[in-house]
Amino acid sequence: MNIEISIIETLLVSLLILFAGYYLNSKIAFLKDNNIPEPVVGGIAFSIIAAILHVYFDINFQFDMTFKTPLMTMFFTTVGLGASFSLLIKGGPKVALFLGVATIYLLVQNALGISIAVATGMEPLMGLIGGSVTLSGGHGSGATYADLFINEYGMQSSVFELAMAAATLGLILGGLVGGPVSRRLINKYNLKADTSYHEERDDTVTFDPDDHDLVTPRKMMETLFVILLCMYLGRMGYDALKAIDVILPAFLIPLLFGVFITNLTEFSKIYKVSRACIDLWGTMALSMFLAMALMSLKIWELLSLAGPMIFMILVQAVMLMLFAYFITFRVMGKNYNAAIIAGGHCGFGLGATPTAVANMESLVSRYGPSPQAFLVVPLVGAFFIDITNALIIQLYLSFPFVSG
Repeated sequence: MNIEISIIETLLVSLLILFAGYYLNSKIAFLKDNNIPEPVVGGIAFSIIAAILHVYFDINFQFDMTFKTPLMTMFFTTVGLGASFSLLIKGGPKVALFLGVATIYLLVQNALGISIAVATGMEPLMGLIGGSVTLSGGHGSGATYADLFINEYGMQSSVFELAMAAATLGLILGGLVGGPVSRRLINKYNLKADTSYHEERDDTVTFDPDDHDLVTPRKMMETLFVILLCMYLGRMGYDALKAIDVILPAFLIPLLFGVFITNLTEFSKIYKVSRACIDLWGTMALSMFLAMALMSLKIWELLSLAGPMIFMILVQAVMLMLFAYFITFRVMGKNYNAAIIAGGHCGFGLGATPTAVANMESLVSRYGPSPQAFLVVPLVGAFFIDITNALIIQLYLSFPFVSG
């Protein structure tokens, strides 16, 4: 029996899924400690209930997903609007250096994923799903590219379930491996925190500390106007490129327009885009998008396909640990700050920026402060890596042996 769910009811269910995720995270220490996103927790819980109803009662839900794609595009547009070049300059050479290291690892991550996919008899595109699409990109990127691969490259619909599973497993592993890597580096080289640091932790934020604008209804609406303008211009650009057979992810052009507009307004001083409002719109859009995406997760289709993907993610975790230990640590200066940054790299290289921050929080509470790490890692993980990741994925998609 199929149950048709209208657009309003779909939004209500997605919000209930979010609230369920908040509740479960507040009650289950493992979920909170590993920074599993609330929409993922609630979405997986709902998908388990839906699987039980499907298997035992032959009940299936058909949701109206009209808002899913616009919400996804809105989130990635806010990523572009948050990518201010002044933030990169503020972080100094260390931000640029870490961005370079993290970008090089994206190449390694995808090459490893594709190699494992081919070796285990999967399509090469699955190597991207088990690579930077879901691990460095997270659930939002995984859902986006899963839709792209299904619609534009003819992959099976089960790729979405695999992408969500890969992103979730990566998030968990990212919270588990970062601490041990940094602790071994600190102990092996007898590293100590720089006692000359006296900054308060509240000063080491990713946003401009001079940005004191209040979140008001007017500022929220002004920011929404800027976001929708970027989405509109991005859609025009996407259609124009598609007309000449250049296929890009639907979110990439709006994201780039966001980068252009936020830096244009910043340097021209004609308008100041509210970072607080961007963050709020982005968080809400991503949460709603993930909840809606996970509402239709078909766990029963995932069971027979999960084995090779789980193997791929585990190998990816080992590779990132080695890369962070031998490469990230040395390139970033082979000192205490570099050891903390290496743990953070494990966090967002497998999971998300909150996972990276959680890794570093745990480490500095034991070994001492590292303001540099708390500036560099969130800047790269929250803003710039999403842009370079999209470009690296597009590079791999341009190879005939990958896209077929």
